[in-house]
Amino acid sequence: MNIKRKTLSLAVISVILIGLGLQGCSVTSRSKTDSTSKTDGTAKSQVDATVKSDTAHTIAPYFIPATTKTMTPDSEGFIKRWLLLEPIGKPNRSNIVFTDSYIRTAFTTEYFPNQFTVLPKDGEKVKVEEKELKWHALESTNFNVKLFRFAYGLRKPVYGVLFWAITVVNSPEEMKNVRMAVGSNSASMWWLNGKEAVILSGDRRMVMDDCISARLTLNKGKNIIRGAVINGPGMSDFCIRFLDEKGKPIKGITISCE
Repeated sequence: MNIKRKTLSLAVISVILIGLGLQGCSVTSRSKTDSTSKTDGTAKSQVDATVKSDTAHTIAPYFIPATTKTMTPDSEGFIKRWLLLEPIGKPNRSNIVFTDSYIRTAFTTEYFPNQFTVLPKDGEKVKVEEKELKWHALESTNFNVKLFRFAYGLRKPVYGVLFWAITVVNSPEEMKNVRMAVGSNSASMWWLNGKEAVILSGDRRMVMDDCISARLTLNKGKNIIRGAVINGPGMSDFCIRFLDEKGKPIKGITISCE
C-alpha cells in the first residue's frame, strides 16, 4: 500500500513539474501584472467589453510620439521608448499553442527584408506578403508597452497578431553581468545585439520580471534590443528593464530610436 501511495505521489509531482515547465520561464516577481485573464474566449470577451464603448481609435493616452530629447528608464528602470511595427497577421484562436518550438519557428520566419539587422526610422514602411506596414517611434506613458492599444488605436487587427519592437540602449560604459528582465502577454522572444536573451513561451499574463536572462554584457555605446510578441485572443503588452548584479534596476543608461 505504501509503495502504491509513493508511486501515486511521484506521478502527481511529475505532472505538476511538467505543467510548470511548459510556461517557458519561472516567475520571479508578481508585483505588477495586467488585469486581463488569459483564458482564450474569456480573455477575448473581457477585452471586447473593455473597448466596446471606445470608438475614438487613438493611441492616446497610452503613447506619445517619441522625441529626440534624452530619455532614461523610468524610476523603476523600465524602458519606454520603442519603434513598433504595425501588427503582422498570425491567426491563432488559442494561446496554448505557443510552445518553445512553435514560437521559435514563428519568430525566425522572415516576414520582411533585414528583419534581424534593420534599425528603421519613424514612418518607414515594410511589405509583409501583400500588406504595407509602418514603423512608429513612440514612448509609452505606462511602465508596460500596450500593444493591444497600439493596434486598436491605429485600426489594425488586435487578435491573432505578431508584433516587432526595437529600441536602442546607450550605455556610458561597459556593464557586465547584467540581466534582461521581461514580462509579456502572450509569448515573446528577445535579442540583445543579435543574440537571443530571453524567451517566454506558453499562454501567459504580463508580469514584470516574469523571465530573467542569463548574465549579459551591455557594450559601451549603442546596444540594440529586438523583440517579437505573439498573441491570439486577449490583451498584448510587454515590459523590459535591466537589472544589475544585485538585482536592482539599471537607470544610468539612455534610450533612443537611432
